[in-house]
This record gives sequence, C-alpha cells and structure tokens, in this order.
Amino acid sequence: MEKILVTGSHGYIGSVLCPGLMDLGYKVSGLDNGYYIDCYIQKIDNEIPFRRKHGIITAVAQANISENRYKHTLRGFHYQVSPHGEGKTMTILKGGIYDIIVDLRKGSKTYLKWVSLEFSADTRTSFHVPPGCANAFLTLEDNTLIHYYCSHPYTPEAERGMRYNDPLLKFKWPVGKPSHISDRDAGWPDFITD
Repeated sequence: MEKILVTGSHGYIGSVLCPGLMDLGYKVSGLDNGYYIDCYIQKIDNEIPFRRKHGIITAVAQANISENRYKHTLRGFHYQVSPHGEGKTMTILKGGIYDIIVDLRKGSKTYLKWVSLEFSADTRTSFHVPPGCANAFLTLEDNTLIHYYCSHPYTPEAERGMRYNDPLLKFKWPVGKPSHISDRDAGWPDFITD
C-alpha cells in the first residue's frame, strides 16, 4: 500500500486508499509564546455534510490520551465490531508516529487494504480513522503523546485486534520488530476472513 507523509494540508486522503480516512488540518493561531488550535467545535456548518458523506463521524462519546515513553513502542491493531464500531480522530500532541489503518469493512472497495501515515506534533493536524477500520501505531520518538476522540465508547465485548505482523496483510513497518509492545497486542491471533 501507499505511505503518506502528512503535512497538515487539510485534505481528504482516503478517497481511493480507504474511504473515510481524512487529514483534518486546522487553522493554527500563532501566539508569541506558542500556538492555539480549535480542534473540535460542535456545530452544524458547511463541512458537516462533507464529513458525513465520507463516513467521518463527528460525534464524540469518549476522549483518550495515549502516553508512550519510548521510541518504537507499538500499540494495536485495535477495533470494535458493529454495532459498536468507533471512528477515531487522532492528534499527535508531542513526538511522532507511524500509523497503519486497515479497512475491515466487508463490501468496501478497499476491504483488507491498508495505508500507512507519518504524523508528528509539528504537523499540527489530526486524522480520522473511520469505524470498521483497525488502527495501530509505532512511536517514532520517546515521550510521544496522542489525544483521540472516539465516536463510540469503549465496549469490551466488541473489542477485537490483530497482530502488527499478521501474515495475511503483510504490513510494512519502519523497523522490523517494535522495541516495546504489550503482551496483549503481541498475542492477537491471525486475522481470518469469513
């Protein structure tokens, strides 16, 4: 699949690679001592129909922070099955990640295809992972901090996962093996199609 380096350009990057995957660039207000970004405003405007058309869920049911102390920490692949599927809008607050999203939506033109993205705090952007897609990331720096909004709350009975080195999907990571991975993420079974 294709690797994309996200530069904060605000664009729909998933039209062919994964419908609903989007780089959500923001207007950054520069301040003398830093910057300010409105990363979520609940309102109805001209952008909302565009987001709905492309499967971008604007509801926020849960917000999470992932703190990762070490470079080359791998988290994922995680997803929730329907009717508890969750869209995730992720923002890198500190550090950087190499992220892979795989489309698990049966009937999708991009079913079982994946795309990789590089994001860092310097891009000052977010990206949206649509419901029905699995997501995993590898940190590229120590002390990487990620914030994400979820369109559905965590539902343990709907949680699923797959390994970062699943033989069916042949993911390409910037390192052969992560330095840090939880036993749970390392132990997901092979992904099996129905």
